[in-house]
Amino acid sequence: MKLDWERAIAAARDAHAAADSPLCAYLYDLNALAQHAARLRADLPKHCDLFYAIKANSELPLLTTLAPLLDGFEASSGGEIAWIRRHFAQLPLIFSGPGKLDSELELAIKHGATVHVESLHELERLAALARASGQSVSLLLRVNPALAELATTTLVMGGKPTQFGIATEHIPACLERLQQEPALILCGFHFHLLSHQLNADKHLQLLAAYLRQTRQWCEQYGLHIEHINVGGGIGVNYREPHQQFDWPRFSRGLADLPLPEWRAGDSRCQPRLRFELGRFVSAFCGYYATEVVDIKDAGERTFAVVRGGTHHFRTPAAQGHSHPFRILAVEDWPRIYRRPAVRGRPVTVVGQLCTPKDVLASDTPVERLRVGDLLLFPYAGAYAWHISHHDFLRHPHPRHIYLPAEQTIF
Repeated sequence: MKLDWERAIAAARDAHAAADSPLCAYLYDLNALAQHAARLRADLPKHCDLFYAIKANSELPLLTTLAPLLDGFEASSGGEIAWIRRHFAQLPLIFSGPGKLDSELELAIKHGATVHVESLHELERLAALARASGQSVSLLLRVNPALAELATTTLVMGGKPTQFGIATEHIPACLERLQQEPALILCGFHFHLLSHQLNADKHLQLLAAYLRQTRQWCEQYGLHIEHINVGGGIGVNYREPHQQFDWPRFSRGLADLPLPEWRAGDSRCQPRLRFELGRFVSAFCGYYATEVVDIKDAGERTFAVVRGGTHHFRTPAAQGHSHPFRILAVEDWPRIYRRPAVRGRPVTVVGQLCTPKDVLASDTPVERLRVGDLLLFPYAGAYAWHISHHDFLRHPHPRHIYLPAEQTIF
């Protein structure tokens, strides 16, 4: 997870030198992505699978880099299913998310996706569509149990009544319905109760609770399952970048978590543990580079206005934090007008939008910042461009620059 600042800075300067207007660009270090993803996969115990949730960033160069390194992709819409299958015809595929349309379920059936079912009604619709297609469908029930081990993070979507997953009181009805539908194959349960977890030990405690709950259901209902999908949920620490989730510690702890087991003939069988990470896979490979176009004082505050803003890079606004950045000084100044600057004062970095919410960083101390300098925002490879309101004010889209993998993968 160590950032290759030297490579990113060189790419930003090259892009700036080639630009004919103030720079605004995404830089994706595919080498860093490959190295990071390979390490994540290698650290996991043998009974674990690692899928990538493409909602975090579905740019084709990133997916092409990840495809040979991981165990599959997770989609959350028909559009994502179509995008994956257009480019990766045989890669294992998961289909998750609430509010699935019949057309999306039909697409999932056609392309052999494992479907994560969110409600009894969705289960009944899937059964009808499977019968009509003449195909069998593998599925997991996405469940939403109340667990004492559920920690509080900045984004909790389970452990209480929400639109996500099947409430525990409806699980018996779902299991009974499955017994009546031979085309539907129950492969396991899907848990995803929170996101943005930064503490490895707390996440291990939550996964232990998932496994205890699964064991209880398997014993209660006589189930033999193939997978327990524990979702993603691992966050990126934007506020304290040097204090990231301890993946090696977490991976070591996974080996000690007891899985449900049963005997099939003379052999002992256990389900596989499946992860579908998004942010924690791709965030570290991306940078948002932007040029300062104005510096202005307002009372006791100083604002640096940059080319672009939250309609390109929504991560700070979505997460509610002041995003870290580095200043790349640009010495050449070919303009015929003066060059505003600020020295030794905190600066709030804002974009070009007609809203006071267009803030990327707040009151960040700088030694010197001038109009024409570049700002480079790291951790921009996930839920950045892909969650932004791209066409607000019809500003041009930023460039997307992909730095190819050049080193041997770990």
